[in-house]
Amino acid sequence: MAQPAAAFALDGGDPRLSGTTRLTERKLHDPLITFEEYVYFAKLEREYEKSLPSSGQYTSLKSVLTRTTATRTVDISSLAADGGATKATEAGDASASSALVTDDEWHNASRAMRTATWGAVFYLITTDVLGPYSVPWALSQMGYGPGAVLYTIFGALAGYTGYQIWRMFLLLDSSRYPLSSFGTIAFRIYGSWARHIVNVLQTLQLIFNVGLIVISNGQGLYQIQPKICYVVCCVIWTVLGMVLGQVRTLQRMGWLANVAIWINVAVMILTMAMVTRSSPNYTASLNSNGRGEDDGPIRTYGSAPPYSEGFKTGISGLMQAVYSYGGQLIFCEFISEMRRPHDFWKALVIAEAFITAVYLFFGIFVYSFHGQYVINPAYQGLSSQVALKAGNILGLTSALLAAALYSNIGIKVIYSNVLVEVFRAPPLSSRVGKLLWVALVPLYWSLAFLLAASIPNFPYLSGLVAAVCILQFTYTFPPLLMLGADIQYHAIQEGEGFDPRTGTTTRRDGGWTRWKRGIKTYWYVNAWNLVLGLGALCTAGLGVYASVEGLRAAFAVGRSTSFSCKGPLGSG
Repeated sequence: MAQPAAAFALDGGDPRLSGTTRLTERKLHDPLITFEEYVYFAKLEREYEKSLPSSGQYTSLKSVLTRTTATRTVDISSLAADGGATKATEAGDASASSALVTDDEWHNASRAMRTATWGAVFYLITTDVLGPYSVPWALSQMGYGPGAVLYTIFGALAGYTGYQIWRMFLLLDSSRYPLSSFGTIAFRIYGSWARHIVNVLQTLQLIFNVGLIVISNGQGLYQIQPKICYVVCCVIWTVLGMVLGQVRTLQRMGWLANVAIWINVAVMILTMAMVTRSSPNYTASLNSNGRGEDDGPIRTYGSAPPYSEGFKTGISGLMQAVYSYGGQLIFCEFISEMRRPHDFWKALVIAEAFITAVYLFFGIFVYSFHGQYVINPAYQGLSSQVALKAGNILGLTSALLAAALYSNIGIKVIYSNVLVEVFRAPPLSSRVGKLLWVALVPLYWSLAFLLAASIPNFPYLSGLVAAVCILQFTYTFPPLLMLGADIQYHAIQEGEGFDPRTGTTTRRDGGWTRWKRGIKTYWYVNAWNLVLGLGALCTAGLGVYASVEGLRAAFAVGRSTSFSCKGPLGSG
């Protein structure tokens, strides 16, 4: 069993429980809490976690790929019988229960919510990020050379920004001030305005991700059974998502994530096997890309293809690379449910390396055989009806599991930032909170369906979502947040910082003088993070332009219809 919070006791008391304010009396997003106070308690939390038994019972890559069991070893014997400590922790505002929950119980409850191992998180990351079915289409827009180079570069950068999120989490998270979302990182570094921007974009991305999966699955079901109206196909998956979305904790979704990964592997193998022995699905390609059987034999290109519209086509392909690696926005939620957050790097390194290798191999292989006729998603471009139906059935199941993961996080973001903060809703662990969750799930999935079904062109809609939201969380926000965190951390001088005995923070100066001191420390790293963040922001603007132009062209020629009984790809 893990040691209780008192294991940190110095001179008879836990320094985390010192100060003038009780844990149960602090708000989750209190502007009066300084950056130094967050850092102080985070350091204590990291020291405490070192005393815990390793959560990594995985000693090799093989064991990671074959097991997901997490061990719950947190001592929760001292928790209040009515679960009040857990409720207070989740809500972040325990004014109603402060008389019942002690500071030790608060800390133990916060630790009790963290049960995931790094092996389980590996599966969650891979389920969240792995989406190889757009890679062949992206290569058909850019050619082998630019496509392979960009996917490699973007994969490396995605690993780097994931590392930054992990570092910021370790720097700012503690049981006293738990850090459970991307928006909370932004708040603790830049303030409320940054948090609101992040939360709005995170909500948009998650709901559009769910919607994109709904229309993609609708396309697949329509190919399997074209007698069913396309919109009805989408509604069917929406209803299934409402049922699966009732799972509330990420740890309970670990086995679903495991299943989803191996389903993806099976679909990739099926797709690669069939493209070697069957022709492309010219009907689907004509409806999706505007290129049918009359456009000549299969061709591949080392650089931009002749049918490319230049800049717009290249950027559209680039946005698919961004979309493929998008997942950082929910990394905080993953880390926050780990018993030992320090172990996250193991899951990150293995997952990103695995994902990049799969993307390149699968994309190059499929594009080599189907050339300009590949579509997005790739398995819906098979001409064999048996293979097409098998791929759709497997792919649809995997996509639905991923959508359940997105909706899980998306509803939690809305619940904590709107219902709890604005309407004072009870925590999710309470009976009322669980009932509210049951009601929110169908509303969330219905809204996702309505948003996505109104723009059913999958390639360009996914590119637009990538430009507006995914690129920001994967490549723009992490370096800019890391820049602010490093500057403030390195600006702290000897004798400054948070004093737990008085509950006050000492700073000898402020303003530009302080920021200048922080910038000069590791200035080259700060410069790189600034350039990376601003460069990603510019790329996002270009992506929005290219995706909007692509959608306009698709609607103009009738390749995209909203709420139609005829599927966007035809019946195959």
